[in-house]
Amino acid sequence: EGSLPALLARLEQAARTERLVAWVVDDGSADATAAIATAGVPGLDVRLVQHPQNLGLGQAVQSGIRAVLAAADPADFVVVMDADDTHDPAMIRVLHDGLDAGADVVICSRFVDGGDDSTAPPFRRLLSRGAAVTFRTALRVEGVHDFTSGFRAYRVSVLARAAKHYGERLIEEQGFACMVELLLKLRHCSPVIAEVPLVLQYDRKQGASKLRLRRTIGQYVKLLVRDRLAPAPYRAL
Repeated sequence: EGSLPALLARLEQAARTERLVAWVVDDGSADATAAIATAGVPGLDVRLVQHPQNLGLGQAVQSGIRAVLAAADPADFVVVMDADDTHDPAMIRVLHDGLDAGADVVICSRFVDGGDDSTAPPFRRLLSRGAAVTFRTALRVEGVHDFTSGFRAYRVSVLARAAKHYGERLIEEQGFACMVELLLKLRHCSPVIAEVPLVLQYDRKQGASKLRLRRTIGQYVKLLVRDRLAPAPYRAL
Protein backbone atom coordinates (compact mmCIF):
# COMPACT_ATOMS: atom_id res chain seq x y z
CA GLU A 1 0.00 0.00 0.00
CA GLY A 2 2.64 2.52 1.05
CA SER A 3 4.72 2.13 -2.12
CA LEU A 4 1.88 2.04 -4.63
CA PRO A 5 1.23 5.79 -5.05
CA ALA A 6 4.92 6.45 -5.77
CA LEU A 7 5.08 3.52 -8.20
CA LEU A 8 1.98 4.66 -10.08
CA ALA A 9 3.43 8.17 -10.35
CA ARG A 10 6.64 6.74 -11.84
CA LEU A 11 4.60 4.57 -14.22
CA GLU A 12 2.72 7.67 -15.35
CA GLN A 13 6.05 9.25 -16.26
CA ALA A 14 6.99 6.13 -18.25
CA ALA A 15 3.58 6.24 -19.97
CA ARG A 16 4.48 9.58 -21.52
CA THR A 17 6.77 7.73 -23.96
CA GLU A 18 5.24 4.22 -23.88
CA ARG A 19 1.65 3.07 -24.42
CA LEU A 20 1.08 1.52 -21.01
CA VAL A 21 -1.77 -0.07 -19.09
CA ALA A 22 -0.92 -0.64 -15.42
CA TRP A 23 -2.54 -3.75 -13.93
CA VAL A 24 -2.50 -3.88 -10.13
CA VAL A 25 -3.12 -7.27 -8.51
CA ASP A 26 -4.54 -6.94 -5.00
CA ASP A 27 -3.91 -10.30 -3.34
CA GLY A 28 -6.63 -10.13 -0.71
CA SER A 29 -5.09 -7.23 1.19
CA ALA A 30 -6.92 -5.53 4.05
CA ASP A 31 -5.34 -2.14 3.38
CA ALA A 32 -6.06 0.63 0.86
CA THR A 33 -4.38 -1.05 -2.14
CA ALA A 34 -7.63 -1.51 -4.06
CA ALA A 35 -8.78 2.04 -3.33
CA ILE A 36 -5.46 3.52 -4.47
CA ALA A 37 -5.54 1.49 -7.69
CA THR A 38 -9.17 2.39 -8.35
CA ALA A 39 -8.46 6.09 -7.83
CA GLY A 40 -5.50 5.82 -10.20
CA VAL A 41 -3.42 8.78 -11.35
CA PRO A 42 -4.14 11.24 -14.18
CA GLY A 43 -2.53 10.21 -17.45
CA LEU A 44 -2.24 6.49 -16.64
CA ASP A 45 -4.71 3.71 -17.42
CA VAL A 46 -4.83 1.71 -14.16
CA ARG A 47 -6.82 -1.52 -13.89
CA LEU A 48 -7.41 -3.65 -10.82
CA VAL A 49 -7.43 -7.42 -10.36
CA GLN A 50 -8.63 -8.53 -6.93
CA HIS A 51 -8.43 -11.78 -4.97
CA PRO A 52 -11.05 -12.24 -2.23
CA GLN A 53 -8.31 -13.61 0.02
CA ASN A 54 -4.54 -13.94 0.04
CA LEU A 55 -3.54 -16.65 -2.46
CA GLY A 56 0.20 -16.03 -2.63
CA LEU A 57 2.62 -14.55 -5.13
CA GLY A 58 2.19 -17.35 -7.66
CA GLN A 59 -1.54 -16.88 -8.01
CA ALA A 60 -1.12 -13.10 -8.05
CA VAL A 61 1.24 -13.39 -11.02
CA GLN A 62 -1.04 -15.89 -12.74
CA SER A 63 -4.16 -13.74 -12.25
CA GLY A 64 -2.35 -10.68 -13.55
CA ILE A 65 -1.05 -12.50 -16.62
CA ARG A 66 -4.45 -13.97 -17.46
CA ALA A 67 -6.19 -10.60 -17.07
CA VAL A 68 -3.66 -9.00 -19.40
CA LEU A 69 -3.86 -11.81 -21.97
CA ALA A 70 -7.65 -11.45 -22.08
CA ALA A 71 -7.31 -7.77 -23.02
CA ALA A 72 -4.06 -7.67 -25.01
CA ASP A 73 -3.32 -7.77 -28.71
CA PRO A 74 -0.97 -10.52 -29.96
CA ALA A 75 1.68 -7.90 -30.76
CA ASP A 76 1.67 -6.47 -27.22
CA PHE A 77 4.10 -7.30 -24.44
CA VAL A 78 3.65 -7.89 -20.71
CA VAL A 79 5.95 -6.51 -18.04
CA VAL A 80 5.81 -8.13 -14.60
CA MET A 81 7.33 -6.09 -11.78
CA ASP A 82 7.17 -5.77 -8.01
CA ALA A 83 4.82 -3.15 -6.57
CA ASP A 84 7.14 -2.22 -3.70
CA ASP A 85 8.86 0.50 -5.79
CA THR A 86 12.20 -1.37 -5.92
CA HIS A 87 11.87 -1.75 -9.72
CA ASP A 88 12.30 1.39 -11.81
CA PRO A 89 9.55 1.82 -14.45
CA ALA A 90 12.07 3.66 -16.63
CA MET A 91 13.44 0.17 -17.40
CA ILE A 92 10.26 -0.62 -19.36
CA ARG A 93 11.73 1.25 -22.32
CA VAL A 94 14.89 -0.89 -22.11
CA LEU A 95 12.81 -4.07 -21.92
CA HIS A 96 10.79 -2.95 -24.94
CA ASP A 97 14.00 -2.37 -26.88
CA GLY A 98 15.12 -5.90 -26.02
CA LEU A 99 11.91 -7.35 -27.41
CA ASP A 100 12.22 -5.20 -30.53
CA ALA A 101 15.73 -6.62 -30.99
CA GLY A 102 14.26 -10.12 -31.29
CA ALA A 103 13.93 -11.52 -27.78
CA ASP A 104 10.74 -13.23 -26.58
CA VAL A 105 11.57 -12.76 -22.90
CA VAL A 106 13.76 -10.02 -21.43
CA ILE A 107 14.90 -10.30 -17.82
CA CYS A 108 16.15 -7.42 -15.70
CA SER A 109 19.24 -9.10 -14.26
CA ARG A 110 21.27 -8.27 -11.19
CA PHE A 111 24.04 -10.62 -12.31
CA VAL A 112 25.23 -9.20 -15.64
CA ASP A 113 27.63 -6.31 -16.22
CA GLY A 114 25.98 -3.13 -14.95
CA GLY A 115 23.59 -4.97 -12.63
CA ASP A 116 23.65 -4.32 -8.88
CA ASP A 117 21.82 -5.59 -5.79
CA SER A 118 24.00 -3.98 -3.12
CA THR A 119 21.04 -2.25 -1.45
CA ALA A 120 19.38 -5.61 -0.63
CA PRO A 121 19.89 -7.32 2.76
CA PRO A 122 22.82 -9.80 2.91
CA PHE A 123 20.60 -12.88 3.38
CA ARG A 124 18.54 -11.94 0.36
CA ARG A 125 21.64 -11.38 -1.78
CA LEU A 126 23.05 -14.72 -0.66
CA LEU A 127 19.85 -16.56 -1.57
CA SER A 128 19.56 -14.87 -4.97
CA ARG A 129 23.18 -15.52 -5.89
CA GLY A 130 23.11 -19.10 -4.63
CA ALA A 131 19.94 -19.77 -6.59
CA ALA A 132 21.46 -18.20 -9.70
CA VAL A 133 24.51 -20.48 -9.60
CA THR A 134 22.42 -23.57 -8.84
CA PHE A 135 19.84 -22.98 -11.56
CA ARG A 136 22.44 -22.05 -14.17
CA THR A 137 24.30 -25.29 -13.47
CA ALA A 138 21.27 -27.56 -13.24
CA LEU A 139 18.92 -26.09 -15.83
CA ARG A 140 21.24 -24.61 -18.48
CA VAL A 141 18.64 -22.23 -19.89
CA GLU A 142 20.47 -20.27 -22.54
CA GLY A 143 20.76 -16.55 -21.93
CA VAL A 144 19.71 -16.60 -18.26
CA HIS A 145 21.88 -15.58 -15.31
CA ASP A 146 19.15 -14.25 -12.98
CA PHE A 147 16.43 -16.89 -12.64
CA THR A 148 14.68 -15.30 -9.66
CA SER A 149 14.30 -11.71 -10.88
CA GLY A 150 10.68 -10.62 -10.73
CA PHE A 151 11.17 -7.82 -13.26
CA ARG A 152 10.68 -9.20 -16.78
CA ALA A 153 9.03 -8.56 -20.13
CA TYR A 154 7.30 -11.24 -22.19
CA ARG A 155 5.81 -11.27 -25.65
CA VAL A 156 2.06 -11.81 -25.39
CA SER A 157 2.27 -14.46 -28.12
CA VAL A 158 4.66 -16.61 -26.05
CA LEU A 159 2.70 -16.24 -22.81
CA ALA A 160 -0.57 -17.00 -24.60
CA ARG A 161 0.86 -20.19 -26.08
CA ALA A 162 2.04 -21.40 -22.68
CA ALA A 163 -1.20 -20.37 -20.95
CA LYS A 164 -3.25 -22.29 -23.49
CA HIS A 165 -1.15 -25.42 -23.00
CA TYR A 166 -0.86 -25.43 -19.22
CA GLY A 167 -4.25 -23.94 -18.31
CA GLU A 168 -4.55 -23.32 -14.58
CA ARG A 169 -1.21 -25.10 -14.09
CA LEU A 170 0.73 -22.31 -15.76
CA ILE A 171 1.92 -21.29 -12.30
CA GLU A 172 1.57 -23.78 -9.44
CA GLU A 173 4.15 -22.47 -6.99
CA GLN A 174 2.72 -20.03 -4.47
CA GLY A 175 5.92 -18.35 -3.32
CA PHE A 176 8.97 -16.73 -4.90
CA ALA A 177 9.79 -19.94 -6.79
CA CYS A 178 6.95 -19.10 -9.19
CA MET A 179 9.27 -16.89 -11.22
CA VAL A 180 11.64 -19.80 -11.85
CA GLU A 181 8.71 -22.10 -12.58
CA LEU A 182 7.37 -19.76 -15.25
CA LEU A 183 10.77 -19.71 -16.98
CA LEU A 184 10.90 -23.50 -16.91
CA LYS A 185 7.51 -23.80 -18.53
CA LEU A 186 8.21 -21.12 -21.12
CA ARG A 187 11.45 -22.93 -21.93
CA HIS A 188 9.43 -25.48 -23.87
CA CYS A 189 8.20 -22.72 -26.19
CA SER A 190 11.86 -22.35 -27.28
CA PRO A 191 11.91 -18.62 -26.51
CA VAL A 192 14.80 -16.29 -27.23
CA ILE A 193 15.76 -14.95 -23.79
CA ALA A 194 17.84 -11.83 -23.20
CA GLU A 195 18.95 -9.99 -20.08
CA VAL A 196 19.51 -6.31 -19.35
CA PRO A 197 21.26 -4.90 -16.26
CA LEU A 198 19.07 -4.22 -13.23
CA VAL A 199 20.09 -1.83 -10.47
CA LEU A 200 17.80 -3.03 -7.69
CA GLN A 201 16.47 -0.09 -5.68
CA TYR A 202 15.85 -2.03 -2.48
CA ASP A 203 16.39 1.09 -0.39
CA ARG A 204 13.06 2.40 -1.74
CA LYS A 205 11.17 -0.56 -0.29
CA GLN A 206 8.59 0.18 2.40
CA GLY A 207 7.60 -2.51 4.88
CA ALA A 208 9.11 -5.86 5.78
CA SER A 209 10.08 -8.45 3.21
CA LYS A 210 7.67 -11.35 2.75
CA LEU A 211 10.48 -13.71 1.74
CA ARG A 212 10.89 -16.68 4.08
CA LEU A 213 14.37 -18.13 3.66
CA ARG A 214 13.81 -21.80 4.55
CA ARG A 215 10.50 -22.01 2.76
CA THR A 216 11.89 -20.41 -0.41
CA ILE A 217 14.94 -22.70 -0.46
CA GLY A 218 12.60 -25.68 -0.06
CA GLN A 219 10.49 -24.48 -2.97
CA TYR A 220 13.57 -24.10 -5.16
CA VAL A 221 14.76 -27.63 -4.33
CA LYS A 222 11.32 -29.08 -5.03
CA LEU A 223 11.21 -27.27 -8.35
CA LEU A 224 14.58 -28.71 -9.39
CA VAL A 225 13.49 -32.23 -8.44
CA ARG A 226 10.24 -31.90 -10.36
CA ASP A 227 12.04 -30.60 -13.40
CA ARG A 228 14.42 -33.57 -13.34
CA LEU A 229 11.86 -36.30 -12.62
CA ALA A 230 8.36 -35.21 -13.64
CA PRO A 231 6.77 -35.87 -17.04
CA ALA A 232 4.39 -33.36 -18.67
CA PRO A 233 3.48 -30.60 -18.16
CA TYR A 234 7.13 -29.77 -17.39
CA ARG A 235 8.59 -31.72 -20.28
CA ALA A 236 6.39 -31.16 -23.31
CA LEU A 237 4.89 -28.24 -25.16
